[in-house]
Amino acid sequence: MAHAFGSLDELGEGYGFRKIRKPLGVTAFGVNAVVYPPHYEGFLHYHDTQDELYFVHSGRARVEVDDETRELGPGGLVHVESTTPRRISNAGDEDLVLVIVGGKDGYVERDGQMVNAEDIARRAAFGS
Repeated sequence: MAHAFGSLDELGEGYGFRKIRKPLGVTAFGVNAVVYPPHYEGFLHYHDTQDELYFVHSGRARVEVDDETRELGPGGLVHVESTTPRRISNAGDEDLVLVIVGGKDGYVERDGQMVNAEDIARRAAFGS
């Protein structure tokens, strides 16, 4: 298929990840959305080879990367190279909706790693 349409609402409900890549037939890169409730603290993580681009669709994101912390509102963007630990959290009183695009020379299979062992079970339970 040369194209596909969809919406985040069609791809899931509630908090957690919304898989975009497979339902829309994207093969050249990874792409997901995530919906965090107000003031939800994200996961400090990195990737083995996959860079990521985060786009704030709605809400306010707190981005922690290297020794820098910034708040981004709707339309905000941040690119993080693969092995650089990062945490994206909800800094606001409304839901945070992020669209995340990742890849290296095309789509890379799941290669995310938790930095803190205590986040493993929390990440596994998130959105399930």
